[in-house]
Amino acid sequence: MPSLGADMESAVVTQWLVKPGDRVERGHVVATVETAKGIIDIEIFGSGVIEKLAAAVGDSVPVGGLLASYRAEAEAAAPAAARAPPATAPPEAAAPRPSPGPTPASPIMSGAARPPGAPPSRDSAAERRLVSPAARKRAAELGIDLASVGPARAGLAITIGDVERAAERAAGATGAQPAAPPSRTAGPSDMRGVIAQAMSRSKREIPHYYVGTTIEMTHAVRFVRTWNAEHPVTERLHVGALLIKAVALALEKAPELNGFWRDGRFEPSAAINVGTATRLRRGGLLAPALEAANRQPLPNLMRRFQDVVERARSAHLRQTELADATITVSSLGEGGAETIYPIIHPPQVAIVGFGSVVTRPWVIGGAVAPASVMTATLSADHRVSDGHRGSQFLLAIDRLLQEPEKL
Repeated sequence: MPSLGADMESAVVTQWLVKPGDRVERGHVVATVETAKGIIDIEIFGSGVIEKLAAAVGDSVPVGGLLASYRAEAEAAAPAAARAPPATAPPEAAAPRPSPGPTPASPIMSGAARPPGAPPSRDSAAERRLVSPAARKRAAELGIDLASVGPARAGLAITIGDVERAAERAAGATGAQPAAPPSRTAGPSDMRGVIAQAMSRSKREIPHYYVGTTIEMTHAVRFVRTWNAEHPVTERLHVGALLIKAVALALEKAPELNGFWRDGRFEPSAAINVGTATRLRRGGLLAPALEAANRQPLPNLMRRFQDVVERARSAHLRQTELADATITVSSLGEGGAETIYPIIHPPQVAIVGFGSVVTRPWVIGGAVAPASVMTATLSADHRVSDGHRGSQFLLAIDRLLQEPEKL
């Protein structure tokens, strides 16, 4: 089970997309799991043949725990005879062993995995394994009977989304509002609780420093308006795409802000993967990564931005999109506050905050005139960089936004 962030301890397997004997390639999605952040696609990091699924649907697996095993590509390509068991002990020739008597066990409490492909037992404990813990808690909060809730597709575990859709259907059928959830304290299965724990750890362990500047956005706003007037709706840009690209390009000359603090030292990242803080409809935040954002043309970056935001809000992202961000951008967008002072998301060492674009008096060519301006802030780790370096980084972003056509 890969780590999908410093705030993750375990995840529940909701679906297997492969079976023993299947050939897989690096980057293939092999399973989905549910965390407090939602449903996450798990990708495999190597190529080969799946040998065993060690966790069953419904099992909660800790970070670092075994999900499955596979033969590496080179070994999988070896002749079958080379991998065959010795002729002296073929499996089919083995004497039958007496079947042991039933042993009482609780797969839910013990975390033991049911062998993949085996029929589920009829006891209630096994049936409960097809409901993720987060979904079970949400059903209790909404007063929903889990017997009336089905998964999105056959074979999947019931998730929070399934429970909330069932609550909406029940409310629509009766004309009533869904039952109001009780007062929710921050707990390990509650997204806000998870966020609070991660941010508390960040503020406690990371020596933050903060710098900020005001950026004139007149050219950037005009560029976006002109572009959108000349292109179809499907190719329109948003100011947020310009901000992401400017941050990514500025990082090329500020490598100490792009990477991770692990095991007491800084690990710079050669890739520039910008995480985009995204508000979720059911509450909380995710920051999926836009990989190689510095090398993406603006239209392509915009399409990818829209895609990850949509999938984040539908709670369906890939593990790399949650784990690979090397820096995060938090933008309040239109109608938000003018300034934000974000907290670093460990193990990253910096986060950039952008307030909303507002009209303010501005000195242009020696005269005061109305202009579109925006406040940009940087929160960074003082173990890796300092205020002087951080201010140079913000000024680089400012210069880039003054020539948006070059982004």
